[in-house]
Amino acid sequence: MPTLLIADDHPLFRAALRQAAMEAVAGAEILEAGHLDAVLAALDADSGVDLVLLDLHMPGNHGLAGLAAIRAQHPGVAVVVVSANDDPRVVRRALDHGAAGYLPKSAGLDELRDAIRAVLACEQWLPSALRSAVARTQSDSGDADLAARLASLSPQQFRVLTLVAQGLLNKQIADRLVVQERTVKAHLSAIFERLGVRNRTQASVVLRELELSDPARQIA
Repeated sequence: MPTLLIADDHPLFRAALRQAAMEAVAGAEILEAGHLDAVLAALDADSGVDLVLLDLHMPGNHGLAGLAAIRAQHPGVAVVVVSANDDPRVVRRALDHGAAGYLPKSAGLDELRDAIRAVLACEQWLPSALRSAVARTQSDSGDADLAARLASLSPQQFRVLTLVAQGLLNKQIADRLVVQERTVKAHLSAIFERLGVRNRTQASVVLRELELSDPARQIA
């Protein structure tokens, strides 16, 4: 039976996703996480996770950064992005960065079940209301290039890049990852080369290109 990880900070929505997952795949093991660090920790602890239902704006996740982190560190795990943002351009960006599907939070239980079943069957899934609009939205060449550059990083290099973007110094990164400081410096050299940047600031800017506005916060 497959294992699913529901990644959302709202307990009620997690409960709805859990119910849909249980109905979509009888006997599936279902894990839950309320912030991005918990998602990555769960994936590190359980190599058998098949699918992550990822909220775009959960704590610790800034837009597409969480998606990129999962794809870099756990490339064998399928990710369905879950968001209140149904802008076709955002959906296209998520697909370009490796999402296997996109699920608006306004979706009904039937669509939730359909999405889970389709992605577990190795199919890409979009709600019918968005398919034509997304099909008309061309991929941004900058996004395709960014996705390719990030995909060239090893899982550990992506972790280092994330910590650099958080403002940590080399020694702090080494302590966090339990490695030697010279190892961090070697990773940084490789990161700069693969991303085509010259320094830590430019590397951080690359990661910030994955940020998106949160429609819920705009309304609030």
